Amino acid sequence: MELKVTRWKRYGHDRLYANLPDGTSVGWADVRTGDITVLVAEYRDDMIAVLAHHLRDSPEPVLPQEAPEAEARPMLPPLTPADDLSTNRPGESLRDLLDKSGPGLIEPVVSWILRRPTEWDSWRKGLAGERRVGAELNRLERHGWRVLHSIPLANQVDIDHLLIGPGGVFSINTKHHHKRAVWVGDDSVKVDHGKPAPYARKSRAEANRVVRVLERYCDFSVPVEPVLVFVGVSELKVVATQLSVRVYEERQVAALAPLSGVLTADQVEQVYSVARHRQAWARA
Repeated sequence: MELKVTRWKRYGHDRLYANLPDGTSVGWADVRTGDITVLVAEYRDDMIAVLAHHLRDSPEPVLPQEAPEAEARPMLPPLTPADDLSTNRPGESLRDLLDKSGPGLIEPVVSWILRRPTEWDSWRKGLAGERRVGAELNRLERHGWRVLHSIPLANQVDIDHLLIGPGGVFSINTKHHHKRAVWVGDDSVKVDHGKPAPYARKSRAEANRVVRVLERYCDFSVPVEPVLVFVGVSELKVVATQLSVRVYEERQVAALAPLSGVLTADQVEQVYSVARHRQAWARA
């Protein structure tokens, strides 16, 4: 396995990181002390060999000095397995909530007797919806798109899905309304003619958060479009005339596949490398 070594100097640290071709760090060495830390045991021997070589033969910076304008832009630390969001499955956050806070043996029986919906029912329904949409989005990878699921933000909220590709970046919010009729206007959504829900406004706000995070670390403009995807509905009626949010049923997200001309292949990979890094979203 060929490992690439990069130097990282921030916050008083001076380290050499050994990275896999996809950017995942498998270990690092402290340049000042020579101590080596193993992050992925599978690559231990190769990692120690390559880092020891660089410590011995390359005491000076192993990378060219960055231009002043690049220095002014914040940098993320090298990606570690713990910070890599690309391994998240659709609905990861909801699955964690159910695992940690799910009902005991008695609560579902009481809720069933009283015919009372619970928060856990909402989480399960949301999880099922995110899984279905996630499966549709994963099919777009064959068309050059990158997909991330369940990106954690501050305040215990998350982005259901993020789609990154030649057509730009799409922040996707999944809503599961099984066998319900959904009406979409310019600024509100009604389910079975009920009270207006601010889905569109919240989706735009989420997309703006994504823009701020990605453009903080990318040296180019990153356009992000909000998307609402409805799962399991009996009817979806869009009557908006100036809606700034894309609206689809789950199987219609394939319409995003042919979009292009917004990001180059290199920009797609740069945006993806930022978006998959947990620490990029820590203060979002």
